[in-house]
Amino acid sequence: MKTWVVRFVSLLVFNIAVLLVIGFLTPARVGWAALWAGIVLTAIVIWIKPLLSRWFGGMAARSANRRTRAGEKVAEFFVAFAVAFIVWIATVLFTGVSIGGWFWGWILPPVLLMIGWAIYDVIDDRVEARAGALYDRATRTRAKGPDATGPRPAVADSPATAQGRKEIRDGLTEEQRRMLDEL
Repeated sequence: MKTWVVRFVSLLVFNIAVLLVIGFLTPARVGWAALWAGIVLTAIVIWIKPLLSRWFGGMAARSANRRTRAGEKVAEFFVAFAVAFIVWIATVLFTGVSIGGWFWGWILPPVLLMIGWAIYDVIDDRVEARAGALYDRATRTRAKGPDATGPRPAVADSPATAQGRKEIRDGLTEEQRRMLDEL
């Protein structure tokens, strides 16, 4: 369950950013619909995109032995574009995103989606690891209470490390803590 939550939330944040970029660079009007469109786009990317990729990839694989290496790369691009195009159409149909112009509204956004997916594929392990750590930290502190900081190290900390742990715990620097005590 945790893995799906972490993957969904991290991809949702990334998809909202991609939708805002699409709204900024194209005549597609995203606006506040980016929140709902991000949820729909994330659900489509997680559950429907793999099915579409397999289906189109299977159709392209039937003729792979007749293509050159460059032809294979072109076929891979068109498969990825077809998947992104269908995902974009579904996102537009199920959300409040509106399209203006044929090329700029229907063709360019799927290309931007493909670029976004390529970027996310490069950074997804790090993003999901960070989101997983935040999820674990949030569930641990909620289960143990607000003072839960995890296990204490067996080795004595230096004064700077102890001060850093204190700042992490309450979010205040030593000077801020002193000013608060003077009030």
